[in-house]
Amino acid sequence: MKVLILQHTDGEHPAAFGDLIAEAGDTAFVVELHLGERIPDMSEFDAMIVMGGPMDVWQTAEHPWLRAEKAAIATWVRAFRKPYLGICLGHQLLIDALGGLCEQMTPPEIGVLDVSLTAEATADPIFDGFEDTFRVMHWHGVEVTSLPEDTVVLAENANCNVQAVRFRDKAWGVQFHPELTPELVTGWLGDPGNYACAVEWLGSEEKAKQFALDCEAHVSTAQQQSRRLYAGLRAAVTRSAATLTD
Repeated sequence: MKVLILQHTDGEHPAAFGDLIAEAGDTAFVVELHLGERIPDMSEFDAMIVMGGPMDVWQTAEHPWLRAEKAAIATWVRAFRKPYLGICLGHQLLIDALGGLCEQMTPPEIGVLDVSLTAEATADPIFDGFEDTFRVMHWHGVEVTSLPEDTVVLAENANCNVQAVRFRDKAWGVQFHPELTPELVTGWLGDPGNYACAVEWLGSEEKAKQFALDCEAHVSTAQQQSRRLYAGLRAAVTRSAATLTD
């Protein structure tokens, strides 16, 4: 299986998903859009994963490559109808690319917090094995406020109504970060800019330090989540291939 990964910043790379792709014997092709790399011919790929990033979906003047990325995402899920998984910004880009709306949220959501599955997630293949309520790592200041047609909410919490979605039967987005590894957490919270953001959003340095500890403790759970999500994505690829040969 060949996986096309769209990356938006050095710090938010595939992390656990990269490990899982290699473990499964699959191949990852990472496009670093922030470095000016172009999206290749997508027809040769089986799945797409779109990572997070500090930019917002509407910041096309500051990041002109967002236009081409959103067009590619729309083509992938509407025309190619191949499996897609968006993480945080990648979740928001899916919504925006399909005609939904993302807006600034107040206050931002940051922390290791609970989300709950909706009734729509009961038979969803990508959330197979998840508890009805589970803890995830959040770090976002934008939320989905209007869904595209043919999109359902799969997870929610009191802070943000749209924590996970499915478009039709092969495209998913999650607002949280399941891709955590020990190295990723250390890199994010060891970065002065990220740490300053955490202090500002949480209101104190003490709370930011606790957030770092919570993230470190959450890594093993996040890795189980990323494993289940990637298994669901691979299963979706298998179903797609079977449909094409029927």
